Amino acid sequence: MNAFNIGNLRIKLPIIQGGMGVGVSLSGLASSVANQGGIGVISSAGIGMLEPDFITNFNEANKRALSKEIRKAKKMTKGIIGVNIMVALSDFDDHIQVAIEEGADLLFVGSGLALKFPKISTDKLSKIIPIVSSARAAKITFQYWEQHYNKVPDAIVVEGPLAGGHLGFKKEQINNHDYLLEKILTEVIPIIKSYEQKFNKNIPVIAAGGIYTGADIHKFIKLGANGVQMGTRFVATYECDADIKFKEAYIKSKKEDITIIDSPVGLPGRAIGNKFLKEVSEGIKKPFKCPWQCLKTCDFKNAPYCIALALTNAKKGYLEKGFAFAGANAYRTDKIVSVKELIKSLLKEYEEASNLKNA
Repeated sequence: MNAFNIGNLRIKLPIIQGGMGVGVSLSGLASSVANQGGIGVISSAGIGMLEPDFITNFNEANKRALSKEIRKAKKMTKGIIGVNIMVALSDFDDHIQVAIEEGADLLFVGSGLALKFPKISTDKLSKIIPIVSSARAAKITFQYWEQHYNKVPDAIVVEGPLAGGHLGFKKEQINNHDYLLEKILTEVIPIIKSYEQKFNKNIPVIAAGGIYTGADIHKFIKLGANGVQMGTRFVATYECDADIKFKEAYIKSKKEDITIIDSPVGLPGRAIGNKFLKEVSEGIKKPFKCPWQCLKTCDFKNAPYCIALALTNAKKGYLEKGFAFAGANAYRTDKIVSVKELIKSLLKEYEEASNLKNA
């Protein structure tokens, strides 16, 4: 696998660990991936729910927890640490500010268009990387940046419909071949190349969503991606910050368990089906008090459950009170390994795919 640059940052291993909330990818997982030469990513979504005062002081709890995790990660690695921040967060601006102040190398911005930004993208500050699910979204983002800031993002993640968690697709698009990552990626690349020429700047394109093996990585790099983002594959690692029961949910899952749900925030999402989700689908409401509308699009007054609380419970191992988000290939997980072992196997699979291609 070839190294690549994002601005002045040298990415030795072209693998980005996807940001997974709530609390699934924190400093433990992120620092471990960074130590292997990839990019480790902390998810800021609902991060304050791990603090004791989140009910009474959610905004401050979020800022404190994010600051704490970035500092911990930076103590554990000299590698590259990013933060994944959802545009849909009510306190989005605060998360951005904390990440910059704490010296996060990269900001991955998804779940909404990364448009309204301060002028923070320089060699000395955090690099900004929008996550998009279509060529149209990529074009809108880059046009907006050009017109309003006279600059463009430092890289871009193109995420297909096989990803875990909230998806940037309508339900009917998820299994439609017209929306395959392979197709979207090849539509986005020419748009980005035109902006590379216009701004005389290298803008890496990162493929994401359903990438599981080294052979998958090889395929997408051959299609023109500079690197890949992988989330699901890093859950069943010792270093993942989720409880062992969360990881075991992946290992025990079968293909038919991976399901598309209607999230209370108005988006489809991919998760591992369980009793909690079955009861929700049957119309059983899960009582909760909303201390803070953490997502702008959440209809919390009519929601059948609090998704942030459900995901936090799952991360802590209380899957009877929540559920695990997961990518389409989660059922292929069969054991827990170290991040180092996982990277080693991905490199071997990549090499085998490369040799096969060249044979």
